[in-house]
Amino acid sequence: MSKSSSPLVELPVLQDEVVPCCPPITAGELSVADAEKMAAMFKALSDPVRLRLFSRIASHPGGEACVCDIQDVGVSQPTVSHHLKKLREAGLLTSERRGTWVYYRVEPSVLAAMGQLLTTASTAA
Repeated sequence: MSKSSSPLVELPVLQDEVVPCCPPITAGELSVADAEKMAAMFKALSDPVRLRLFSRIASHPGGEACVCDIQDVGVSQPTVSHHLKKLREAGLLTSERRGTWVYYRVEPSVLAAMGQLLTTASTAA
């Protein structure tokens, strides 16, 4: 994985319309590139601590959370930082440093694209 904080998948949002990274799973066989993109995202969420952190950020008012508000997940602070880094590297989170704290945000287009991948082709827009 790259040490950059830029997401692996760019999902532009045009007029509140999500442009998915990948076709629905039932639309046909995924390309190697699409499978690799989505596998990285699902792999990052396969850890219970990461899933809890992701959920806390996604459900936080405004869709953004300071690390100080979400770090109590039963593991040490360095472990929380490690898990947040993995979520960032997978393209699931973005982060911004403000003073001494880091604020995390879930990209809405990422959630929509992951959900759309798992829909049936007949229900996908």
